[in-house]
Formats: sequence, structure tokens, C-alpha cells
Amino acid sequence: MNAFHYAFKIKDIESTRKFYVELLGCTEGRSTEHWIDFDFFGHQLSGHVSTDIPDLDYCGKVDGIRVPIPHFGCLLTISQFEALQKIFETHDIEFVVKPQVRYEGQAGEQRTMFVFDFSGNPLEFKAFSDESEVFAK
Repeated sequence: MNAFHYAFKIKDIESTRKFYVELLGCTEGRSTEHWIDFDFFGHQLSGHVSTDIPDLDYCGKVDGIRVPIPHFGCLLTISQFEALQKIFETHDIEFVVKPQVRYEGQAGEQRTMFVFDFSGNPLEFKAFSDESEVFAK
């Protein structure tokens, strides 16, 4: 699979570095006083400082749960998902959507959880029971 690049708005460099490097374990790439890059599980994220961060829209509805749009995240292994869940719990990071199993016993069974980074960007982390079922119908 090819890596993706995603640029998004952040409130400041310091709190963004703390969330992505200290909590998520991302490696920091290049940065200035206005933007910062991270290796986000093999993908390139670029956070750009802005004072104009729009309100979220909870128009997304999955299995009866309203989720914030837009959001981004990463597909993880189950062990990575569990380790990250523990990190969030240890650091009292509030779950927007608590860790849960979606589509249990069906094709595409997955664990999912949503959190906000320190700029208020929603992130979703998923782990499929069978990674070959990521695009299963």
C-alpha cells in the first residue's frame, strides 16, 4: 500500500508535538514555527498552525453512533490498537467514541476508537480482526 500525505490545521506546534510524538510515538520530521511533519504509522502528516479551526460536524453516523466529520486516522494491528488504547487511558485522553468492536462476527469485524488531538482534530484508530477484510462488503 502506498503512503499518504495529509495536511491539517493545528493550534500550536508545542501541544501538537506532545500529542503526536510523546503519546502516539510518531517520529518528527521537518518543522518550522508554522508547521510540523510526522511519520504517522508510515504516512506523512503535516500540521499547519492556524487561528481559524472550524467547528466539527457530527453528521457521520455509523451503527447509530454520530462521529465527527472530517476525521482521519490509521489502520493498526490489534496489538497496536490495544497498546494505543492503554496509552490514551493512562494519560486520561477522553474518547469521542469509546473503544468497541464493530460488525462483530461479520465480514469486516473491527475494533475502533475516536479521540481528539490537542488541537481538537478527531482521529479514528481501527484494527481489523482479519486484515484481508478491510474492504469487505
